[in-house]
This record gives sequence, C-alpha cells and structure tokens, in this order.
Amino acid sequence: METIVNGVKTQTSLDNRQLDKLRKQAEDLEGVFLNLLTKEMFATAKSENGFGGGFGEDTWRSMQAEQLANTMAQNGGLGIADQILGDMITLQEANQNNNTMRSSGVYR
Repeated sequence: METIVNGVKTQTSLDNRQLDKLRKQAEDLEGVFLNLLTKEMFATAKSENGFGGGFGEDTWRSMQAEQLANTMAQNGGLGIADQILGDMITLQEANQNNNTMRSSGVYR
C-alpha cells in the first residue's frame, strides 16, 4: 500500500486501519506534549481579568489548556506527529516481519 508521510509517498505493508491507528497515536502523543506546553503557558498568566484565582480558575485553565492542545494537535500542531509517524510505521513493519520470521520452540 502507498501512503504519504511528511509529504513523501511511502510504500508500506500496513493496511488503512493500522495506518489510521498509528496516526491517531502520533497525534495523541503530540497532544500530550502540547498539553504540557500550554499548561506551562497558562501557569504564567496573571489572573487580573476578574477571575480572581483559586481552585476554580486552576481547574478551568487546566481544561482550557488540554482542549487547546488537543485542537492544535488535530489540526497539524507543531508537526511532531508527522515526524514520528514515519518511524512508527517502520517500527510496526519491523515488528510484523520479526513475528513472521520467528521460529517455533523455546526461543520465541
């Protein structure tokens, strides 16, 4: 099967379901990274806009950071998902090849 990774057409033995799963995992990883970045960004924001601080504001800012990070990741983000997707495909194919090449017996 042919797929596009980082703007380059790539041959892969993975089917569309596997590729979609890998893309989702790569986007989730980028979302986690962006979540950490946005939480740190919001941690430095001052609460002079009438929110008053406290537990409620901390909770709201945490949810806002998470939603912002997930939206950024799903819409291209920083390109981290695209960068690691090629490596994930390579590792998945290598794992499939190792599983088919293993011999039976004690050393599985």
